[in-house]
Amino acid sequence: MNVPSDLKYTKDHEWIRIEAGNVATVGITDFAQGELGEVVYVEVETVGDSLSKEDIFGTVEAVKTTSDLFMPVSGKVIEFNSAISETGNDDPTLVNSDPYGTGWIIKVELSNLSELDSLLDATAYSALIG
Repeated sequence: MNVPSDLKYTKDHEWIRIEAGNVATVGITDFAQGELGEVVYVEVETVGDSLSKEDIFGTVEAVKTTSDLFMPVSGKVIEFNSAISETGNDDPTLVNSDPYGTGWIIKVELSNLSELDSLLDATAYSALIG
């Protein structure tokens, strides 16, 4: 199971990477995509919205099930990955094949950087998923 050490994680299997200043990229973990199976659709209708930590920012639909996506921290959703969206190349399987790279889901402008301290590091997330 791939758990990069440079990311922070949630108990709900989202990851977050600080890119520059208060902008971060968010996606689902390798574990989550493996549990879901082949991703067939990702929906995010919250671009431009300011959401609180643990609010639902979208859904991911897989062959097996549909799952809500939760904000790892509070902030404004500023971008949805066009490579996995209907308006872009529409290849949601990138979430499966490259969950920490081209399969990212949203970019967020963080409103409270201190919330990052409550997230799991790679060691704690690895322990969570066993």
